[in-house]
Amino acid sequence: MAPTIRSPFRRTLALMASAAILAHAGMNGVAYAQTSAEATPPGVAAPAPATPETAAPAPTPPAPAAPETAAPTPTAPAAPQQTAPIQAAVPNNGPASVADLAEGLLDAVVNISTSQNVKDDEGAGPAPRAPDGSPFQEFFNDFFNKQQGNKGGNHNVSSLGSGFVIDPAGYIVTNNHVIEGADDIEINFANGSKLKAKLIGTDTKTDLSVLKVEPKTPLKSVKFGDSSTMRIGDWVMAIGNPFGFGGSVTVGIISGRGRNINAGPYDNFIQTDAAINKGNSGGPLFNMKGEVIGINTAIISPSGGSIGIGFSVPSELASGVVDQLREYGETRRGWLGVRIQPVTDDIADSLGLDTAKGALVAGVIKGGPVDDGSIKAGDVILKFDGKTVSEMRDLPRVVAESTVGKEVDVVVLRDGKEQTVKVKLGRLEDSDQAAASDAPDGSQNDGGVITPDPGENNDMDQPDSGDQAKPAPDTPDQHKGQVSPDAATPKNVLGLSLSLLSAETRKAFGIAESVDGVVVTEVTPGSASAEKGLKPGDVIVEVAQEFMKSPDAVAAKVQALKQEGRRNAQLMVASANGDLRFVAVPME
Repeated sequence: MAPTIRSPFRRTLALMASAAILAHAGMNGVAYAQTSAEATPPGVAAPAPATPETAAPAPTPPAPAAPETAAPTPTAPAAPQQTAPIQAAVPNNGPASVADLAEGLLDAVVNISTSQNVKDDEGAGPAPRAPDGSPFQEFFNDFFNKQQGNKGGNHNVSSLGSGFVIDPAGYIVTNNHVIEGADDIEINFANGSKLKAKLIGTDTKTDLSVLKVEPKTPLKSVKFGDSSTMRIGDWVMAIGNPFGFGGSVTVGIISGRGRNINAGPYDNFIQTDAAINKGNSGGPLFNMKGEVIGINTAIISPSGGSIGIGFSVPSELASGVVDQLREYGETRRGWLGVRIQPVTDDIADSLGLDTAKGALVAGVIKGGPVDDGSIKAGDVILKFDGKTVSEMRDLPRVVAESTVGKEVDVVVLRDGKEQTVKVKLGRLEDSDQAAASDAPDGSQNDGGVITPDPGENNDMDQPDSGDQAKPAPDTPDQHKGQVSPDAATPKNVLGLSLSLLSAETRKAFGIAESVDGVVVTEVTPGSASAEKGLKPGDVIVEVAQEFMKSPDAVAAKVQALKQEGRRNAQLMVASANGDLRFVAVPME
């Protein structure tokens, strides 16, 4: 006899249901439930059934007239007072079913099974040894020597994920982490058939991969929609294979857009509360038209299961990556060749911006696309190819999504005024991607934002055209006629002790010959400059976009900014090896 599984919540649920009925009945003494006519108590008129039209109340029959001379009779009990029937509320049947929509999409969603051949001793370190002279040393070493002799065997590691067909010819999209390192990839279709797949291309930056199978007949496929039109609160549907349960459908809404979860340099995730679990990775997120507007990639969960916070790569980003992987087997991203950092509130104030927005250019890569002076260190990029750069992380993404070799308009803030410059994009090579990591000073280098080598900042110290011209750093008489008699005397400005760069100070702080400006020799503890991370050995190159040649020049510029009513002084600071960054220091 098959065992019967009894729910431990059955009695609780029954009690809850009974309590709900009693509570409902207690309202005005009427229960919102239909009853048969036989259940009506004697002497009480049953309420007429509700009709769409409002029925007029039934007239009360007149009481018979009492005779003029009649013996007193016992008073008959008064008939219960008639009340107008209470009309029950029309029950809510819930949202419209998505069964028809799901039925037409299930066959295009696949289960992806992978296997990887792993050596049993892979990742194992050297065998532990007993201390010399230990009485157990002989037994200890014999045991581990036998264990070492048994190594070398292999075993398979399997994993499951989801994917979806985007072309009847057999192209399938999934997450890179679903198939990463796999020796064998098998696609399981909704009808039970299975096909081996080969990897066409993968992109670790967006965690996307494209696979190809060879079907005998055209496959059911789905197409990408436009995720940029989706709004918070729109209904979405996820289909996948959570925990190996194929063809699972969940429904929810878009909870958020543009989420950055630090998964990669181009994070722009859609957040949804549609249930996403392990095994859903790589599966599609549909809009109510049956178009793929996201690829389910990650969840936030302390337990490993869905808590209603899932993330999907938006189709506006994924579709371009998928097209490139299909065509080239790799991604070909645009490259601007600049190094950027965030525009903080202090920096925005020092630049005269009403709000903190855009990406601040901290450096230009020598030999890069904008090394011609079209974009300069100190510029704030506000728009790129017609797209607003609201914050720093927007720029790497829009640059990467642009076509290599395309000429685009870039709106920058320079010298307090907006200017539009034309830029022809280069290509972000693999070597550039490998170098695209966070800089030590916190600036970002992704998507063509590269940390320059120590010798790559020379171009930023060369003379520029215009009022902000800078002298060449290696000119022997660069300070001649511009240094006051006491310029060699250290100055204390903004909590910084400043001195001229000399052979002695370069040697003392290890400052490269390519770096020019005013050297910081001491920083007052607890000062605003100390809080901003300035330290001895830093070199102040510019203040408010003016090149500084002496401590007196720094003091004079800071004083001028105070008289203008500025609250912060924007400093371009070079590290000892020439890496640049901008720091806005409050002026007390």
